[in-house]
Order: sequence, then C-alpha cells, then structure tokens
Amino acid sequence: MAAIYDGPIQDLITELGQLPGIGPKSAQRIAFHILSTEKEDVMRLVDALVQVKDRIHFCTTCFNVSEGDTCSICRDPRRDNAVVCVVEDAKDVVAIERTREFRGRYHVLGGCISPVNGMGPDQLHIRELVARLADGSVQEVIIATNPTIEGEATATYLSRLLLPMGLTVSRLASGLPVGGDLEYADEVTLGRAFEGRRALS
Repeated sequence: MAAIYDGPIQDLITELGQLPGIGPKSAQRIAFHILSTEKEDVMRLVDALVQVKDRIHFCTTCFNVSEGDTCSICRDPRRDNAVVCVVEDAKDVVAIERTREFRGRYHVLGGCISPVNGMGPDQLHIRELVARLADGSVQEVIIATNPTIEGEATATYLSRLLLPMGLTVSRLASGLPVGGDLEYADEVTLGRAFEGRRALS
C-alpha cells in the first residue's frame, strides 16, 4: 500500500505492517484506533512493549521465554527430568501446557530446518539439545515440531541424530481433528491418522 498519510501516522502504519499477520488494512485500522485512544492507554501499551524488550530473555537451559536466567518450567522441581519435549517456538510450549498432559521438560529449537529461509541445523538450538542429553538423565525425547514439510524435515534430522544416543525418540501423533469430517481431510493428514491408529480395548 502506497504511503498516503503524512508523518507519524504513516510511520506507525508502516511499522505495524511489519508485524506477522498484520496486513496493510489491519495496520491502518490499528493505527487509527491508537490515534483515537486516550494517551494514558497508549502509554501503557508503550510501557508493556519496552518492558518486554528490557526484561524478557530466553531461558539458558531450554530457550523458552523467561524473565530470569531460567524459565519457570526449568525451575519447577515437580517436572520430570527424564522426558524432554522438543518444540519449534516458545508459543508451542504454551499450547502443550494448556493440555495439562505433559509433565516433563522442554527444549525450544528457535525455528525449524528451512533452507529456503536460510535456517539450517546450525541456526537452531540443536547443539545445546545434544549437550543437555549427554549426562544420561533424559530417557525419552518427544519431537513435537509442526506437521509441515519443514517440521517433518527437522523431526527426521533430530531422530537420526538422537537415536544413536540410545534414547527413546518419539514423535507426536497427528491425524484427524476432533469434530472434523473425513471428506475434508487432506491425504497427508488422513495417511498420518492411519499410521497412528491404535487398538481399542
């Protein structure tokens, strides 16, 4: 979208448009919402943005977001040290935690292998993962990368790297969503559902 506003409002629209998932029209809508909002409310937003940049870091153990050197999950003594779930991004940790099904530890890769985007194994936290596993306390690694081409490539790379270490390496099952119809499932999803089928008892 061509610049049609003067000065700061256009600068704001341009900056908002750089955010993921925000197109030109959404950026314009948000900018005008901010323009019509009370200054105190805007300053709270500004303060929250500054605080995030100043105070939030990546955990030195698992690379999840954290206010301190280590995140709350790594500090929690109730978590199971024998199981590590490997995810692409910190937001994946939040998604898994919402299920309340997993009580182990995490390792955030910081992305997935994607040569097109210039992301190879060396750009991810794979070296740090291998170092974490070296002491033998971890028995199982669950690979929970996304079911995309890049996520699958990352999972394959990790499994080939980790299996020789004598660990149990598992992959999250994927298949049909609850409430979905078979006729709308793509071939890959349906194929995965067949591969991941289990006996009923």
